[in-house]
Order: sequence, then structure tokens, then C-alpha cells
Amino acid sequence: IYGDRMSILLLMKIGILSDTHNHIENLQKALAIFKQRKIEILIHCGDVNTPETAVNLQGFLVHYVYGNTDHAQMHIGSVVRDLNPQNSAGLVFTEEIDGVKLAATHGHLFTELEKLIADGRYPYVFHGHTHQRRDEMVGQTRVINPGALGGTQYEPRSICILDLHSGDLEFIEIT
Repeated sequence: IYGDRMSILLLMKIGILSDTHNHIENLQKALAIFKQRKIEILIHCGDVNTPETAVNLQGFLVHYVYGNTDHAQMHIGSVVRDLNPQNSAGLVFTEEIDGVKLAATHGHLFTELEKLIADGRYPYVFHGHTHQRRDEMVGQTRVINPGALGGTQYEPRSICILDLHSGDLEFIEIT
């Protein structure tokens, strides 16, 4: 029974990352952390930049939202979906995972982000774009930005892991 309980607990955690900006080294470090922590589901909040960078997401169930610097959106989406038929790619992600309704968008479509937050159906809304970590309650919605893996702005590089049921959130710096 204990072994089954551990499996259930591991499935409640998801990895959140954003703004890779072709920084493959940081992406590979982040993915190694997710593998080490037995995280199988990732929400990527956009800006991998190229299909070649997206290939690195192999081995995970990935829900990808396009960012403002993803100029090859159709190709990135094709790569993401080819990695796993259950993967998704689009401007907005809304789905239920392990009984919890989630939403994500990159954040450059600010009105769309605000709509998802104000909607009230999603306990968690994820976004990127600002390159700044965020963990904030807006009404009944917890808004999370994992920070960035690449680019030239703001904070040290980071990702985060969220336990969907306990709400425990861990930001992890990538060095």
C-alpha cells in the first residue's frame, strides 16, 4: 500500500518552466531536475524560440503555450506534439490535471492572461513573459510565473515544482 501511495503523491506534482530563449544548457539542467524529482508533467509557458530547442522536451508530458518570440509556432507545435501524442501546444492551455483545473498562457497577451485569472474556474494560472518569478493570489486564483531559463532580463534562472493538492510551490534556481 505504501508504494501505491507514493506513486499517487508523485503524480500530484507538475513542473513549470518558461522563457527558455534557446538556452539549451539551462533547459537540460531544468529537465534533469524534473527527472530526478520524478516529475512527468510539464507546463512550459512559452518562448523556447525554435523547434530545435523544443526537441529537448522529449520524455515528458508537455503542455506548451506559445510566446511572443516563438516565431515558428506551427513548427514548434508540431515538434511538441510529435514527441508525445498527449502533448498540447497553443496560445492558451486550459485543462484538468489530477482533478485540478489549470490554465496557462505566455503573458504577452495581457488581456487573455487577465481573463484567465478573473474567470474563477482555475485555482492556478501560469504564465511567463516577464522573466520575473511570481506567486500571488488574485481573488481565488493563484498566479504563478516560474521565472526564466534564458534571455537578458531580471532574476537568476529558475523553474518551479507545484504540488497541485497541497499547494506547495518550490522555486529552484538553475546555476
